[in-house]
Amino acid sequence: MILERVHHTLSLSNERAKILVVDDQAINIMALNEVFKSDFDVLMALDGASALEQARNQSPDIILLDVVMPGMDGHEVCRLLKSDPLTEDIPVIFVTSRTDGEDEASGFALGAVDYINKPINPVTVQARVRTQLAVKLQYQIIKNMALTDGVTGIGNRRRFDEALQTLWRQCMRDEQPLTLMLLDVDHFKAFNDHYGHLAGDECLAQVAQCIRQVLKRPSDLLCRYGGDELAALLPNTDLAGAEHLARLIQEQLIQRAIPHEHSTAAASVSLSIGLASQVPAAELDADKLLVLADQALYRAKHEGRNCFRSWDLQPAQCEASL
Repeated sequence: MILERVHHTLSLSNERAKILVVDDQAINIMALNEVFKSDFDVLMALDGASALEQARNQSPDIILLDVVMPGMDGHEVCRLLKSDPLTEDIPVIFVTSRTDGEDEASGFALGAVDYINKPINPVTVQARVRTQLAVKLQYQIIKNMALTDGVTGIGNRRRFDEALQTLWRQCMRDEQPLTLMLLDVDHFKAFNDHYGHLAGDECLAQVAQCIRQVLKRPSDLLCRYGGDELAALLPNTDLAGAEHLARLIQEQLIQRAIPHEHSTAAASVSLSIGLASQVPAAELDADKLLVLADQALYRAKHEGRNCFRSWDLQPAQCEASL
């Protein structure tokens, strides 16, 4: 029943799924392209290295992978895909002329979800691809529910912990900075004591919504870190860019004017923010970002609140005048 509803969701979606077809023979790629081009966006790769690059950069929804290729064969490509957090959840269907049962068993052991024999039957391959896309969507729905905070609708602590490690490795590979923003609602205990916990939950939801309106990039991730503390992971963002975003977040929240009669930081709900930024390297630990951002948040809270501070102790503007 769930699977049927997922199939229905796929049929109603306006977004076209992306299929990566990997084969060293262009004629085989073109044959599969003819099967899928009317309903899906078809990506193509003629070798294993190109397949891995496209999988990481294009995030296809499913991969149709030839087993026998020169150099890096399909089994090695699958093994590398499943060992990378960025690509491990992409379903892989082997497309092969081999009929050896042991070869098929080896593919499943590597993490493939299905085997399709050449020459392909268009009806069969379409049905199997749609089934695997439906299963993937079903899995993603369940996974998102498990990783979502029920109060704010953003990611929960588990989502944050997983994303920190994944984005750290991604930025290390791309040699780009990863910035962490820790955000604490000023005097939130006093807010709960005065307005009640239901109002406190609504306050957190509004704060999260405000932050999400500023962090517009799909790659930026906002999570509830714990209690009244939120955390944002900003890949490919340096400290100057993060400070600009922190300033915008504080300005937007003050403009919302959520009443907070018992705050000494501002006339309405406000945030203290700590920032830490680092270009990841093999000799560094992702958890160091947490330590540094927490130190910066500690400074913001002890220097008047309603302001942001950065881990490198560079001058940062306090928004006490807002």
